[in-house]
Amino acid sequence: MEDLNSLAWILVGGLLMSLVAMVGAFTLLLPPRRLQQLLLPLVSLAAGSLLGGALFHMLPEGMEALPPRHGSFYIAAGFMTFLALEQFLQWHHSHRNAGQSNLSHWGAGQSRQPVAILILLGDALHNFIGGLGIASTFLMNPAAGVAAFVAAVAHEIPQELGDFAILVHSGWSARSALRWNLISALTFPAGAVLAWQISRSLSVAGLVLFACGNFIYIAASDLVPEIKTAHSLRDAGLGFGWFSTGLLLMMALAH
Repeated sequence: MEDLNSLAWILVGGLLMSLVAMVGAFTLLLPPRRLQQLLLPLVSLAAGSLLGGALFHMLPEGMEALPPRHGSFYIAAGFMTFLALEQFLQWHHSHRNAGQSNLSHWGAGQSRQPVAILILLGDALHNFIGGLGIASTFLMNPAAGVAAFVAAVAHEIPQELGDFAILVHSGWSARSALRWNLISALTFPAGAVLAWQISRSLSVAGLVLFACGNFIYIAASDLVPEIKTAHSLRDAGLGFGWFSTGLLLMMALAH
């Protein structure tokens, strides 16, 4: 019975995470200038939340169940997997300036359709790995799993805003962009259910630390550089403040 309750919670959380993909529709409602103003706080909060989720929740849970040498291997593997993924796809998940910086790389004569496909494939794989790691964390410690889920949602919102903007710029209709964004997000509950199935016969501590490495990579490599590119002291302070808020929120949840 407890096993089925865990599966139910994992399915509900996975489907809720998939629905975050629909947030891209807000790019059609907000003026571009307002959207730019919102992105720095969102990205900064996401960076702090991801790093805090990794350091204060996933790392302690995974390391408690594995020898330090083995645990360090899984963290490094998670970090390197996302580095390899981004190098292979030649695309960053951080979506600078709501995708504006990404869009600026494409000239008028370049084919945008392959880039849109790569974004969806990369997002699907990213969500699948996220589902594996967050569900595994939840299965080891529900409170830590919820904290990791909150951190992931904070990251997904600015990412999905950027995804939607890029897909529409690539020539897709708003309806098609939302539909395919949602489809790529459904790999999250698929990964979560797989983690539940694995946990019935094997330890999932390695998956938790693998996802911990993913979180650290995304925060440090994709999101923190966005905060550092602030062009004014006010923006720099705003970014640092929201980053600290995300980090402190995850620290508070850990206690």
